[in-house]
Amino acid sequence: MSALTSLLLGLPPALVLVAAAVLPALEASTLVGLVVPGETAVFVAGMAAHAGAVPLWAAAAAAAAGACVGDQTGFVLGRRWGPSLLDHLPHRLRGSPEVERATDLLRRRGAWAVLLGRWTALLRALVPGLAGASGLRPRTFGLANLVGGTTWAVAVAALGFGAGSAYQSVLDTVGRAGEITVAAAVGVGLAVVVVRRVRRRRRDRIGAEPGPPVLPVGSRRAG
Repeated sequence: MSALTSLLLGLPPALVLVAAAVLPALEASTLVGLVVPGETAVFVAGMAAHAGAVPLWAAAAAAAAGACVGDQTGFVLGRRWGPSLLDHLPHRLRGSPEVERATDLLRRRGAWAVLLGRWTALLRALVPGLAGASGLRPRTFGLANLVGGTTWAVAVAALGFGAGSAYQSVLDTVGRAGEITVAAAVGVGLAVVVVRRVRRRRRDRIGAEPGPPVLPVGSRRAG
């Protein structure tokens, strides 16, 4: 379990929904997805839905809204900045195979690239901006974005919902294993203490028993 997942699981239900919307929205619009995948927040929201903290439909709706708005923002920024958008990428990604792959995918597949890119964290952050810079028609992108963002949100939230029971089972198993380990450690500790005390008493008893008399040197035992 990552630190981000643990943090999200500790949030109040309302903030879990906010995170499920905000993190996907930031993926393409601010390239946050290059560092923090938004699907983590959506997955956790699905787990929260399984626990009854939030409705599953609310988790999916929040994620879909965030994903679509964020990608649409990335697309607009791509149209505004054009090819110079690449200058705003982290240095390690400029001219990297990932960027070339995303660009080639858009050139060959168009709207299908938007749909396919939605399912890969790195492409999800890059494709909307590159689609805008490539001159893809706004209507084409908007439709692909709506379909891709909605299906992705529903699928990831549903996976989190399904994993909720397994996660709780793992926690229960870990808890039982911990109890068994503690009990075993206590038992071993008590056994060690008992063995040490027995050995100590045995040594003390042997040391207290009188030994054979010691005769002076040169003396003879009376016969």
